[in-house]
Amino acid sequence: MLRRTVSSSAAREVAETTRTAETLQQPVTTGRQIAVTSIRGGAGKSTVAALLGLTYAHYRQDPVLLVEADPALGSLPLRLGAETLRWTTGDVAGIVEPQMSLLDITGYLVQLPDNAWLLPGSQGQIGAMLDTRAYERVMVALRRYFGVTVVDCETLPAEVARVALSAAQARVLTAPATLEGITSTYAVLQWMQGLPRHVIAGTVVVLTELVPHTGLDVGKAAEKLASTGASVQVLPYDRHLAAGGPIRTELLAQPTRQAATRLAADVFHLSQKRH
Repeated sequence: MLRRTVSSSAAREVAETTRTAETLQQPVTTGRQIAVTSIRGGAGKSTVAALLGLTYAHYRQDPVLLVEADPALGSLPLRLGAETLRWTTGDVAGIVEPQMSLLDITGYLVQLPDNAWLLPGSQGQIGAMLDTRAYERVMVALRRYFGVTVVDCETLPAEVARVALSAAQARVLTAPATLEGITSTYAVLQWMQGLPRHVIAGTVVVLTELVPHTGLDVGKAAEKLASTGASVQVLPYDRHLAAGGPIRTELLAQPTRQAATRLAADVFHLSQKRH
């Protein structure tokens, strides 16, 4: 009986892993854009954006782009281990032309492992700015080159973040797994219920556990947030992520890798529903 139970559990795990991989590898007719934001800093926004981008790059054959639309010394380049930052999102907005090839475009990007690329928001300068027109120009121009683009946005209610959320095919809203984080995020989701239906239906809330023991009933918190129509997933506490340095996927705990992969598949599936 024990052998049958273990064998059945292993078979289910293999089947789930196969389904997740198949979802992540689905072809796209037009580039999918996924916007990641939060209602305040310190909610794990850049960490989640980096995990999504690294997961898509690992599973997909087409190029993957990570865009930092948070120019105020955002941490996405650090999380991705980018050592040199030359061209920024604002710079590329004035450079990109319709006739450019992928090779031309990647000359202005930071190369990452697994056919992934980064477009940073600043060069480590305080006060860097990015307006909505520059952002829209970059995103429209680059969409045809990349199968999936993950955008690390400013926190809400910044203007570029709102534009990114409305233009994306799927949205990720990160929230710390705390009482304050749940309460504030629930209020944002209630506001989103007043927007067109596809906005909240295409939104995934990620509850990030920033400490080992939050003291919060995460299950009940997830139910409350899901009652608004959004999907909810949990990113468990991870010592490697908590260190705040470059993310090395081989150093992540197994539950963290599994959660990141499920999240990426869920978000990508939602993005495929909106063309």
